[in-house]
Amino acid sequence: MQTPVILVVEDEEVTRLNLVNLFQGEGYHVIEAVNGDEMYQQLENNPVHLVVMDINLPGKNGLILARELRQKQNIGLIFLTGRDNEVDRILGLEIGADDYLTKPVNPRELTIRARNLLNRTVAQPAVEEHKSVVRFNGWTLDENSRNLTSPSGMARRLPKGEYRALRLMLDTPGKIFTREQLIRHMTGRDLRPNDRTVDVTIRRIRKHFESDVDSPELISTIHGEGYRFVGKLEK
Repeated sequence: MQTPVILVVEDEEVTRLNLVNLFQGEGYHVIEAVNGDEMYQQLENNPVHLVVMDINLPGKNGLILARELRQKQNIGLIFLTGRDNEVDRILGLEIGADDYLTKPVNPRELTIRARNLLNRTVAQPAVEEHKSVVRFNGWTLDENSRNLTSPSGMARRLPKGEYRALRLMLDTPGKIFTREQLIRHMTGRDLRPNDRTVDVTIRRIRKHFESDVDSPELISTIHGEGYRFVGKLEK
């Protein structure tokens, strides 16, 4: 397997160099940027697999850059920031970040989360290439491209977290999946206290379905238990 490339986007020099040294010590190829312009230059010239980005950047902040990035690519994205702000955390997850860590972060925890994310985003595509298309209630989910296509033909590529959550529920229609089960399948980590990653992800998936006025409720909330797919699979 190719050596994963990590792009560190951080304007504070000491923090940036520490992150570069940390990931290089784990055997990754690491490149760096101090702002959005440099980030795009690096993305244009390198096959980046994971972006580790601060939110408080000069010029465009990390939330704006992440939104732009998600419109173009679906590479791994971890926010690493000193802003312990619940609004920022939710916005980051809404945009499509795969994880969000607050400084100061345990270096070991960061490398473990980065490795788990890279294992899913770099090592797994060859396994998924042979999979087929899932159809339900007029919708289509392409497991190769992660495209979700509405009954009217509008397609959008799902971020990995949304795809994994939806795919898990489609595997067993009607089964209730707890937040703990969903977060492990989506991110490979355990559910943390006050962690709303699953709820945010489900809300984003529902918004896709709501774009088609004729679509019935497809994901049901089971209060105190979790979520389940209540649509109908098509052959």
